[in-house]
Amino acid sequence: PRPTLPHPFPRRAVPLAHEVLEGSGARPPLVILHGLFGSHGNFQTVAKTVARRGGGKVLTLDARNHGSSPHSPLMTYEAMSLDVQHLLSRLGITKCILLGHSMGGKTAMTLALQRPDLVERLISVDVSPSSTTAVSEFSAYISAMKSVNIPDGLPRSAARQLADDQLRPAVQLAQLRQFLLTNLVEVEGRYTWRVNLEAISHHLSDIMDFPVFHKPYPGPTLFLGGSNSPYISHKDYPEIQRLFPKADIQFIEGAGHIVHQDKFEEFITAILNFLPPP
Repeated sequence: PRPTLPHPFPRRAVPLAHEVLEGSGARPPLVILHGLFGSHGNFQTVAKTVARRGGGKVLTLDARNHGSSPHSPLMTYEAMSLDVQHLLSRLGITKCILLGHSMGGKTAMTLALQRPDLVERLISVDVSPSSTTAVSEFSAYISAMKSVNIPDGLPRSAARQLADDQLRPAVQLAQLRQFLLTNLVEVEGRYTWRVNLEAISHHLSDIMDFPVFHKPYPGPTLFLGGSNSPYISHKDYPEIQRLFPKADIQFIEGAGHIVHQDKFEEFITAILNFLPPP
């Protein structure tokens, strides 16, 4: 019999769905990575604004198991980092500026720590290189999403309303329900989730955690948090300093976890101030 591999899936990158906004200016392209249950659409307005005001090319992409990117049973930061590396090499990008929010921030940090040569500078939005909040909260969201049941052939608005009602007991926040519902899609008359809930729930503790690294990333790094969010706290500072010695930590007053949505102008200003001149 053939020897069994320690992991049942080959560690292959998946080809990520992405969008490129051309900008003038010779700055390395800005690559934007969304958070858990998100998609590149979450950052369209940010991407357009930065391309318009800041020059330089901007890329938004869908992580594996999200948006229009392929599904894969594997969902670790190493795997997601590899996906981005493959995309960069496919597009002939040898240096980029990485901006990641939440899960995307952890993917961005992983990539910068693995391949510092590819990353000119790094922006982590409302997440630090340590473990994030309670897994149980997200487990509850996933169970609620899995149990959503919508009859075939309903009009889209009715389907969304029904899904919203079914999610409400587990997901009290209306803003969060609306966000999760961006993943409800209709495929041949049936409603389904475009995110790979199986892979996400299987790897939830990996997603909430962060891989171990010993060698720091030497480039300029910005940790940009929301003042009303608990995701970057004082107890994370030593680990931030250890892995990102050139880190600057800033908070946007009055913003929660979805910083770019809560305080758009302030977010854009902080990003443009951190970018190198075009």
